Amino acid sequence: MPPNQRSIIAAKQWLSRARGSYARACQSKPAEGFWEDLCFDAQQAAEKSIKAVMILLGLKFPYTHDIGKLFEQLTVAGVTISPDIESAAALTEYAVETRYPGWGEPVTEDEYKEALTLACAVLDWATKQITSTEPPLVGT
Repeated sequence: MPPNQRSIIAAKQWLSRARGSYARACQSKPAEGFWEDLCFDAQQAAEKSIKAVMILLGLKFPYTHDIGKLFEQLTVAGVTISPDIESAAALTEYAVETRYPGWGEPVTEDEYKEALTLACAVLDWATKQITSTEPPLVGT
């Protein structure tokens, strides 16, 4: 069943929020800032992008930051996700563990750059899914 107008609008709103999170992730790290905080924004960009696709498809998503679980749910619904996009599941660690002092190792600048690359790939993928009318999402 093709998406209805309401789900398209909602998906685009989520995608807009994802872009906002990505824009924050791309900002320069303040002198008193942390790579972890920018990686959190990258993770949020990817998570919101995936949830936008789920909304478009009429799927209820769990309230989780686990990107791998969100991809699993999409796969069960018949959406083919390429391995390079699935690799963004690694961003999940930036949702909680790295945001709190003492919970893990500090994030490096190289890890931050990789997080941006992954988030950008998911954002681009979701944008294509939401803005395309053909082919249908399922099986693409």
